[in-house]
Amino acid sequence: MRKVPIALAALLVALLAVGCGRDTSPKDGAKDRTTPTTGAKGTETTAATDLGFPTFATKNTTRIGGADPIADAAAAARAVYSGASKLTRPKVVVLADDTDWRVGLAASVLMSSPIRAPLLYAHGDKDLPAATQSALTALAPTGSKEAGGAQVIRIGAVPAPNGLKTTDLKGTDAFALARAIDAFQAAARGTTSDRVVVVGVDDPAYAMPAAAWAAKAGDPILFVNKDSVPEDTRAAIAAHQQPKIYVLGTKTTVSDKAMTALKKLGSPTRITGSGPAASSVAFARFQDGAFGWGVTDPGHGFVFANSSRPGDAGAVAPLSASGTYGPLLVSDSADELPRALAGYLLDVQPGYTRDPVRGVYNHGWIVGDESAFSVGVQSAIDSLLEIVPVNERGSSDSTS
Repeated sequence: MRKVPIALAALLVALLAVGCGRDTSPKDGAKDRTTPTTGAKGTETTAATDLGFPTFATKNTTRIGGADPIADAAAAARAVYSGASKLTRPKVVVLADDTDWRVGLAASVLMSSPIRAPLLYAHGDKDLPAATQSALTALAPTGSKEAGGAQVIRIGAVPAPNGLKTTDLKGTDAFALARAIDAFQAAARGTTSDRVVVVGVDDPAYAMPAAAWAAKAGDPILFVNKDSVPEDTRAAIAAHQQPKIYVLGTKTTVSDKAMTALKKLGSPTRITGSGPAASSVAFARFQDGAFGWGVTDPGHGFVFANSSRPGDAGAVAPLSASGTYGPLLVSDSADELPRALAGYLLDVQPGYTRDPVRGVYNHGWIVGDESAFSVGVQSAIDSLLEIVPVNERGSSDSTS
């Protein structure tokens, strides 16, 4: 870990305590817009805000600013697949119910090769939400050979979009649906993976980081109870023929008893930390051969999500499997940057000795509106992602 000079350490403390939670809404008489717009005139007092600064973009961060996972999924899908031409349209999209975070989490693996399907959320079996329908129309999926020519992969009891060919994956619960998704992905790839990720079915805060990895690497996500491995999960793991099993979560999420049961199916390794934020950092750092992000140096993308919105993990998984590929980091506060995240970002902060143009850069996707991350927290993250000058001994200098 790099040594942190006193000046930079003081900056870190200040960032952790920035005026988080302050009212940043427009004052009386100002325009009350909730999304950025183009074409704002410089004579308008809210012109910079209307263009998205600093709420929707800073020099090192970009916000997917939805009020719920439905909106975030639509925005993330459009960010990855602009749809401006056939080359920038997906072959197929996934449609899952937003009422169960576990379904979206397990479906993240379908963003990996060869299917490369972003996730959109339905809400029950009624009409599609407006954001989902708008995104689906704009994405105009072309049809996937690996998905049997389907344009939409429906997971569970969700509506069938008009005029689009679908493939349906069904299951009685999260365990069965995860098994069905895993089998479908394996059939599309033509082989099973030799690695699986296992998470607790009842603790989303520790499970969320798995979505980003599944989308990037194609390793399936399967669920266990705290003290037992359900039959559907046993059968799914058995199909991988004694794989390496990576378990995200503490003993209160996946107990030693469950770990013992997993040893009969493969080689389990637990990855965790003291709390959701620290656990997500532990996973971001972790590497075991070809498994794991292994992000211990600068020059990477990061995705930040709030544990109070577990559906966001699946919604924005495509951001970790394209562009600046990077791990999902979890916060449990909208108004404070957890020390585990701040310390990690400081540790991997980019630096330069002579010319920043020759350096490497970090970028962060901030997921959710200000109920997920305040502007103060976004600003703190932006500062910790910034490339900074370093002295000859390799420590950062907070002055230029």
